[in-house]
Order: sequence, then structure tokens, then C-alpha cells
Amino acid sequence: MPPFAEPVDKSGRRVQRMFGEIAHRYDFMNHLLSGGVDHYWRWRTVQAVSPHGAAPILDVCTGTGDLAFAYWKKGDERTPVVGTDFTHEMLTHAKRKLVGRRRAVGDGNRAITFLEADTQQLPFRDGTFQIVCVAFGLRNVANTRAGLREMVRVCRPGGSVAVLEFSTPRNRLFGVLYRWYFKNVLPRVGQLLARNRESAYRYLPQSVQEFPEGRELAVMMEECGLSDASVRPLTFGIATLYVGRKPEDS
Repeated sequence: MPPFAEPVDKSGRRVQRMFGEIAHRYDFMNHLLSGGVDHYWRWRTVQAVSPHGAAPILDVCTGTGDLAFAYWKKGDERTPVVGTDFTHEMLTHAKRKLVGRRRAVGDGNRAITFLEADTQQLPFRDGTFQIVCVAFGLRNVANTRAGLREMVRVCRPGGSVAVLEFSTPRNRLFGVLYRWYFKNVLPRVGQLLARNRESAYRYLPQSVQEFPEGRELAVMMEECGLSDASVRPLTFGIATLYVGRKPEDS
């Protein structure tokens, strides 16, 4: 796929404005444009990187909290879950969803917290979390390496860092069809249904195209302090799950 003429603007202020504008339609658009497969991708992430014991779990770039909620559901009552994002409007929707989900499960005590924070400067001590994860958010961090280094820093030795992100299908025929949909249909439908000044659904395919994938991202994760980063394509490679472990002696 030919590169875009100019790098995508991922400055913090622009990303905050963009996601703030679409926060009210974010969940609906995710499920619609993915055909609901995004639920499966998060389920696979939680199954592949499962919590053990009472140590907390962190979901960065949490958006409206879907991956944080998936871990909240998977863990037991002793496992606190924290979701962070630097877009206030996204966290507002996450907190509203939390109220409804607590009512649905009849559990007002299990610990899940949403905090406003930049992934490049996380407000947590070294080695706090057993799992640090991110779903479709790392590519929006202005400095990918800085974000990864912070995720590794707050992960406890022996813990896991999981990155779920869009990728490019390798099958030639399916890849051609998917890229056509991703570049031509998705931006038009997204912009029509979730009108915003920052063209969020035109930004999406551009940011995916620029973001490293496959072994390139796995190597970057290892350079940022993880070991044996694995690459697991999902749904013909539309998404990929990357998992690395923080060495015990870190």
C-alpha cells in the first residue's frame, strides 16, 4: 500500500479533541464497523493473557473501557482493574457504563477504577500491575516507544504486556478487499454517522498504515524491556495480539 504524503498528526491535543468529539458514538461505531468482531478480539486477549491472583491489572488508552470491563469480568473479586485515558469524554462514558454494569451483575464492590492519565507518563509506581494491556490505542500515542516503556515500567517482573491492534491481512485477495473497505468505505460511513471536525474515521486507516506491525512491533516491544514478544494474528490478520513478558530480574 503506498504511503500517505504526510505523517499523520498524532499530537496529544489533536487526538484528545478527535476522540472527545466521537466519544458519544464510539461504542456504536466500533461494533458496527467491525461487524461485532471487536468483542471476540477482546475475549481472545483476556483468554490469552489471563489474570492470576490479586495483583491489579491496567488497561491504558482504555477509551470507554471495553477491555478493562472484559478483565473485570474475568478476574475474581480480589483483582482490581484500572483503566486510564487522557480523553475526559471517553472516561465519562466508561464511568456511565460502569454504573449500568454494576447494576446488571448486582456487584457494587468489585474494584474497577477509571483515571485520566497520559500513557507516556503513567501515575503509578514501578512494578505495580500483573498485566498491562491496550486495545486499539497504542497507535494513537504520540511516541510509541515512550508509551511502551511506561507500560513495561509499571508492569511487575514476571508480568505480561499485551497490545491488541489493527493490522494488514496477509492473504492477497482478502487483503485487497479489506484495504479497499478500510480506506474507502469505513471513513465515509464513520464520518457520516459520527460527524466530527477532526475526521476521526479518515485518521483511522492512516494511523493503522503508519503503525509498525508484525515482527517490527514485537521487536520494538523487546527493545522497550520485554522478552519473547509473540505475534498472534486474529480474524485473517485484521487485528493482531502482541504479548511480551517482563523479565523476572527487571
